[in-house]
Amino acid sequence: MNEGFQVTVVYIEDDNSTREMYTVPPGMESCHITVLDDYYLEGHIPVEAIEKLLEENPDIDGLVMPGMPSGSHGMPGPQTEDFVIYAIKDGQSSEFMTIRK
Repeated sequence: MNEGFQVTVVYIEDDNSTREMYTVPPGMESCHITVLDDYYLEGHIPVEAIEKLLEENPDIDGLVMPGMPSGSHGMPGPQTEDFVIYAIKDGQSSEFMTIRK
């Protein structure tokens, strides 16, 4: 499901070193990391957050949605909790947006 985005998949050997390079804070990791223009996306980031990121073009390093929540893209089941997406700048996090259950 590419939601209208052109996607190129690159498999990497050591995703932990990639997360360190992109300043993903410890404890906020998920299972996927994506590079989009000058940003990284860690986890199952909802398309609404990606669209907001591209519209606002904030001065951040990337977005993270820790874990693999039920109902997020690629995960089975219904959405069982709010999706909280964090903006990361220089390894520090702040809430970017919440998608309510």
